[in-house]
Amino acid sequence: MHLKSLELLQFKNHEKTRLQFSTEINCFVGLNGSGKTNVLDGIHYLSLTKSAVQSSDSLNVQHDKDFFAIKGQFELAEEKQLEVRCTVELGKKKQLYQNGKALAKTSEHVGLIPLVLIAPDDTELIKGGSDGRRKFFDGLISQLDHAYLDQLIRYHHFLKQRNALLKKFAETGRRDLTLLDNYDLELIELSVVLAARRNELLKEMAPLLQSHYSEISQGQELVSVIYETEALREDFTAYFKSLRKKDLITKNSNAGIHKDDFGFMIGEHPIRKIGSQGQQKSYIIALKLAQFQIFEREKGEKPILLLDDIFDKLDDLRIAQMMQLISQHTFGQIFLTDARPERSKKILSKLDSEVSYFSLIDGVVNT
Repeated sequence: MHLKSLELLQFKNHEKTRLQFSTEINCFVGLNGSGKTNVLDGIHYLSLTKSAVQSSDSLNVQHDKDFFAIKGQFELAEEKQLEVRCTVELGKKKQLYQNGKALAKTSEHVGLIPLVLIAPDDTELIKGGSDGRRKFFDGLISQLDHAYLDQLIRYHHFLKQRNALLKKFAETGRRDLTLLDNYDLELIELSVVLAARRNELLKEMAPLLQSHYSEISQGQELVSVIYETEALREDFTAYFKSLRKKDLITKNSNAGIHKDDFGFMIGEHPIRKIGSQGQQKSYIIALKLAQFQIFEREKGEKPILLLDDIFDKLDDLRIAQMMQLISQHTFGQIFLTDARPERSKKILSKLDSEVSYFSLIDGVVNT
């Protein structure tokens, strides 16, 4: 599977950009702010139906415009062709099309084009809050399992409804406990199912994470992910209900998988507390490579790999390890960015791979 071409219309700083790609390596060079990362984000939209950078679709519409459109031509297995088009018009619902046919739900598309992104701010998975870690693992499983994505959407729908009900109780002084019981039942059942799937993924990921970390860092440390959840407790139903008094006081749901976290460990300690900068970078790359390997194993094909500004963020050792993996054709189609064209050409010239270069200036591309 590979992306043959990409069109960006009024997307961020790309007024009108058309690109044809190599099936192997595609390198975008240019100064910071020239639009390199925006190209990768356009590809991200075609895979996951959302931006990797902005939480709101409307923020990706070019200034003084009222819509953006992204279109990609893919070649899938057995030479099947797929055109994916994503459009966002201000004030309207996002639309996604496959070969010209509009999808009723954008979630139907997720997982069709598997994708892995390694970006400069990935270390926030370690340093940041639990929300980012939950989103990472939920995004990973959602690309593999449509049932999980549908259940996750249902979970957050009921969670939103339950929290709104708790606030209404506080505002009106009147309580409909029967309705609250119904929401409790939904959230408890979905929490148990979703937590079990998250736990299953981590068991599959554990040996892959360790193997890639050892390769990249050339170190002997043991690394792991510890899943922190209450939903797998045998008494989870009783635990959930025991917090109702607190829920009514805080006007918020205090139990459920939205409270889960994932502990990134080196040895027996959190890597965010004792890990060096190099160890943390190695951990994140190993995590993403484990994601890549799981996708390849489950999907039977190599996902698209986006590498945003990795030469600037990694030291020579880790760059060398990544390039060794690329030279062994571990990956399929790769898209990468670099602010220093001479550096990327020097590094990539050593590989036995076809490389296409794209130079960007203020959203305008020269090939």
